[in-house]
Amino acid sequence: MSTNLKLKGNWNELKGKLKAKYGELTDDDLAYAEGQEDQLIGRLQKKTGAAKEDLEKMLFAEEDRR
Repeated sequence: MSTNLKLKGNWNELKGKLKAKYGELTDDDLAYAEGQEDQLIGRLQKKTGAAKEDLEKMLFAEEDRR
């Protein structure tokens, strides 16, 4: 799966959605570098307590982008 392209393409929009859903997130929590999806998900899990699968679905699922 080409997660890098999907995440990179709408990253600003996704950051806004994550901040709206999890108000405790900071810009540092949402720092993303291409190829470091696992680190990003780990930071989000630690900060929010959300399940990895839920975060991956939010970040990478095509249907959530519309």
